[in-house]
Amino acid sequence: MKQHIILQDACLPEGICYGCGPSNPDGIHIKSYWNATGDRVIATVQPEPKYTSWPGLVYGGFLAMLTDCHSNWTVMAHHYQAEEREPGSLPRIGCVTGQLSLRYLKPTPMGVPLHLSAWVEGEVARKSRVICEIRAGETLTTVGDSIFFRVDTSALAEEAHQHVAVGHKA
Repeated sequence: MKQHIILQDACLPEGICYGCGPSNPDGIHIKSYWNATGDRVIATVQPEPKYTSWPGLVYGGFLAMLTDCHSNWTVMAHHYQAEEREPGSLPRIGCVTGQLSLRYLKPTPMGVPLHLSAWVEGEVARKSRVICEIRAGETLTTVGDSIFFRVDTSALAEEAHQHVAVGHKA
C-alpha cells in the first residue's frame, strides 16, 4: 500500500463531486490518503470564509459534506485494501452513502486547518460502517457515524432518473 496516494486523484481523476472531485472547478478538492500506519484515511482542509455560519465558526453543512466525502473515500480505500489492490485499479470500486449521521461536539472555529481521520468500524462488506472525526487543531469538534454501500456506480444516475420520471407520471 502506498501511503500518500491521493485517493480521489488515483481512483477518479475525472470526478466532479463538489466536495472531493478533482475535476470540479468550483469544488473543495478534498485530498484523502492513508496515514503512516495504514489504519486510517486522513485529510486536511482549510475552510474558506464563505463557509462561515455564525461569525468565526464553520457552517455545520460544510462539516457534513466533508464527513460524507471523506468517509466515502475511506470505505472505498478499505475495499481496495481488503482485495489487495492498488487504489484506482480496475474494476473501479464505488460506494454511496446509505446513512449520514453527525454529532457536533464543539463549535468548529474558522481560520484553522481541519484534520479528518476516518476508518471502517467492523467488517468491510457491501454495507460498511465508517467513523470520521474532524479536529480543529487538537480539539475534536465533529464525529460522523455513517453507513456506506458498495454499488455499481455506472447504473446509479440512470436508475435515479428512471425513478424521477416514474414519479412525475403518477
